[in-house]
Amino acid sequence: MSLTSFWLKLLLLITVYFVLMALFNIITRRLLGVEKPKAFSHNHVNDQHKKIDWSVRIFFIVVMIVGGFLNVTVIPGGPYLLLQPWFLLFVLIFVTEIIRAIMQRNYEKNSNSYVFTISQLAFILVLLTLLFATNFFGIIEPNVLTF
Repeated sequence: MSLTSFWLKLLLLITVYFVLMALFNIITRRLLGVEKPKAFSHNHVNDQHKKIDWSVRIFFIVVMIVGGFLNVTVIPGGPYLLLQPWFLLFVLIFVTEIIRAIMQRNYEKNSNSYVFTISQLAFILVLLTLLFATNFFGIIEPNVLTF
């Protein structure tokens, strides 16, 4: 596969992913009667949610830095999966969205907001699982292990 072909396929895949996410969000928001959140904002429910959210983010930043140092020094055994930055980012997104759903359920006026957040998180997990299980639909060739 040529480099140009790879980038075109990857661009198409990313475009399809974002279109699917946008359609899912529009349809689910209309069905549940949830307002569209402001673009590029954290949309904290209250001050308690803001403090918890930032505490979790700072914790994950520290874990990423420490994990980076540990993974660099552990070359013979290979890097630890649980300390890989991509894995920590997935966990961070999952944890912050679960916290958001809990705070929305307990403190927000619209009772369907937390349902929207959980359904959005589930849809993202399904899409990402599908992408990784299919090696990004054949775009990324699997590594061949040789012993």
